Amino acid sequence: MRIETLSAGSTSLATWRAIYFGAGAALDPAAKPRVEAGARVIDQVVAAGAPVYGVNTGFGKLASVRIDAHDLTTLQRNIVLSHCVGVGEPLPVPVARLMMALKLASLAQGASGIRWSTLEALGACLAQDLVPVVPAQGSVGASGDLAPLAHMAAALIGVGEFDVRGARVPAAEALAAAGLAPVVLGPKEGLALLNGTQASTALALAALFETERVFQAALVTGALTTDAAKGSDGPFDPRIQALRGQPGQIDAAAALAALMKGSAIRQSHLVGDTRVQDPYCVRCQPQVMGACLDLLRQSARTLAIEANGVSDNPLVFTETGEVISGGNFHAEPVAFAADMIALALCEIGSIAERRVAMIVDPALSGLPAFLTPSPGLNSGLMMAQVTAAALVSENKQRAYPASVDSIPTSANQEDHVSMATHGARRLLGMAANTAAVIGIELIAAAQGCGFHAPLVSSDRLERAVALLRTGVAPLGHDRYLADDLRFAAALVTSGRLAEAAGTADLPTVDPDDSRGARG
Repeated sequence: MRIETLSAGSTSLATWRAIYFGAGAALDPAAKPRVEAGARVIDQVVAAGAPVYGVNTGFGKLASVRIDAHDLTTLQRNIVLSHCVGVGEPLPVPVARLMMALKLASLAQGASGIRWSTLEALGACLAQDLVPVVPAQGSVGASGDLAPLAHMAAALIGVGEFDVRGARVPAAEALAAAGLAPVVLGPKEGLALLNGTQASTALALAALFETERVFQAALVTGALTTDAAKGSDGPFDPRIQALRGQPGQIDAAAALAALMKGSAIRQSHLVGDTRVQDPYCVRCQPQVMGACLDLLRQSARTLAIEANGVSDNPLVFTETGEVISGGNFHAEPVAFAADMIALALCEIGSIAERRVAMIVDPALSGLPAFLTPSPGLNSGLMMAQVTAAALVSENKQRAYPASVDSIPTSANQEDHVSMATHGARRLLGMAANTAAVIGIELIAAAQGCGFHAPLVSSDRLERAVALLRTGVAPLGHDRYLADDLRFAAALVTSGRLAEAAGTADLPTVDPDDSRGARG
């Protein structure tokens, strides 16, 4: 397994992407002096006896309650156990692994007062693929993702469960089998493990990476549909995009033009086509997809910063020996980023569904009705378009901004919350819906291009069609289509469709990645 190094405060988006898709993660040992310095400050605080939130006080509304020195270890265990109130299905294992890595990198900055030995214990679980079972629901995104992170911390102390290569195992049993001892938490350590935005950030990053694959696949299917409908690539001319200047639009148009380059279908109607302009779903692809790309890149910037930040409270400043309470646990930036990803997913799917509706309509596409050779006796892709419409509408219902909601908690001490975790948690389902829509477009566009034989599309688009044909035959008479739709969606979510068409000049969501169409 490839191992990615977590550099505290400077881990790249590419590294987080690799970890989500299965790479291992290990903390850079260079962080050890900073971590140990932070732990020494907590030792000094305990020795001095002055009240410091979460070290020798209660939590939330109970912050004014002082805790005796002999109870400080119990206090940290209690906060973990009392906050294990998550409900619902567990986080997907790749998301929970990413959450662990994010927490490890955050704590490694030495601002949380946690001991190096505790970080080693968390890192050992990650290295041995012991992934805590974390119920996905129960966080309002401030004070951080308390309930999800509590379940992660509970597994470290031997309570709850680990997912061990697909099997749910009691935490104490899994630790013993791996040769690991349950952690005994010191002062501040339980709070340090619980406070933070790592659950919502992991969910949002996972969605960002899944959406990137959907976005790239949608460029491929959009170009293929343009050919199937004998649409024009004129709207992809770089001079049009330059006059507006939107960077995402410039990149999307360049990618669409490159995908269609060399298409015999396009060459066949360059001259003498009576149509003046294509419908918006074809003609405005650069504008819509480019705007989505800009949103995704802005989300990526926010999430990359968040992934490399410290969202604990209170924070330890080793230079002065101070421990200061603040609000870095408030996940408002993550909530906004999640909402932007939701909007982008809605629009990627929405314009793709409109292209499917266009291509199955003979009045708009000039192709046989519903792309079947024998309309009437056969319904062809009639209902596949209905499925696409259903998924698009479902995404619209899910896209209401989570960030505009708030509800007071902890007896009004925590009176404004971000709802970032819910906002991020809905995104994986939305990405799956959009991937299914793009898969339907792939089937429809390939079927449409087939009616233009012996003319073919570009080499790149024909490679995409050839990949589809390994699991989905051209549609003659009506047949059971659910398996075809499932196969096509999997080509999108796996990244194989974009890879078949060539990803070298397909834009990415990483604002620092030079592989974009302009690069």
